[in-house]
Amino acid sequence: MLQYNLPRNLPSADELPDSDETPVDNELQELIPGLLKAILLILWSERMDWFFGIDMGVYHDPDEPPIVPDAFLSLGVERFYDEELRPSYVLWDENVMPLFVLEVVSPTYRKEYSTKLDTYQALGVLYYVIYSSRRRRKPHLEVHKLVNGKYELQQPGHPVWMPEIGLGIGCERGNYSGVTREWLYWYDADGKRYLTPEEQVKQEAQRAQQLDQRAQQLDRRAQQLAQRLRELGVDPDSLN
Repeated sequence: MLQYNLPRNLPSADELPDSDETPVDNELQELIPGLLKAILLILWSERMDWFFGIDMGVYHDPDEPPIVPDAFLSLGVERFYDEELRPSYVLWDENVMPLFVLEVVSPTYRKEYSTKLDTYQALGVLYYVIYSSRRRRKPHLEVHKLVNGKYELQQPGHPVWMPEIGLGIGCERGNYSGVTREWLYWYDADGKRYLTPEEQVKQEAQRAQQLDQRAQQLDRRAQQLAQRLRELGVDPDSLN
């Protein structure tokens, strides 16, 4: 829990810009966080103590502009304030530092591996995750964990488990929004990937189809038994 003890009235989230108004220069900067959020909306649908922000300003100092991660996750906060939702994330109002920050490296390098890393480390963000599908000789996904005030790069794995959040993060090829490529996904403690909304809909449709086929098989079996009884001179209706 953060403690802000500043001797003046501070602006609220409603009075601050929701971002730095810098447009994203790569569609993946929206789609990758969007997929992660879409999975959480189903996975944590009953929980009201989390917030996942995408391209939203995080205000950490009233005299400084906000930092605007591609995505961040906070636990222990109100999921919704009201029907207007959050315009921005203001630390002196929330009193909870995001546990997880994601930066998707775009064609225009924005110092994700240097200045931004130092900034999130100084703020005390527990997990700083950087994803770049353009890397050739290094892993596409880096997970940095804050240990004794310094970021330590976690051993590459598939996925990287984050016990404080109760989720793993990893990447693999899949299809989302009609695009087949490498995407980021959430995983459980056993390394099993959580399904996307589209995959869950497809899975439920397949399950419903299987149940319908099973019901049809049972109905045909019942009809065959009834016909056999009639051949033996037994009226199946009289057995009810």
